[in-house]
Amino acid sequence: MPIIQNRTVRELPLHEGATYRTIVGDDEGSTPVRLGLQTSPPGFNTGIHWHPYMEIVIVLEGEGEAWIDGESEIEKIGPGTTMIFHPMVKHWFSVTGGTPMKTYGIHASSKRIVER
Repeated sequence: MPIIQNRTVRELPLHEGATYRTIVGDDEGSTPVRLGLQTSPPGFNTGIHWHPYMEIVIVLEGEGEAWIDGESEIEKIGPGTTMIFHPMVKHWFSVTGGTPMKTYGIHASSKRIVER
């Protein structure tokens, strides 16, 4: 699978109306990373959570806010924003604009693990 057309990847529901396409990775551990394309509707919030590995989220479209435990403020996010969440550090992001937010999420694990 060296070339993937993202639009052909099955879109699965997450929560609060968001959807997720797993572009690379699976629960069997066949790859060292997972890349997902998430589309989140206006008003969406991930809720406070963490991962046992590093996660990098890149905002492609939409506006929102993000929080990382230990940081001083909630930050505005939008196209061109990259968020780096270190292992075991609680964080969240939300969609504050009137249009959906599209993000690429890179997980340093083939399996997507979300702890709350």
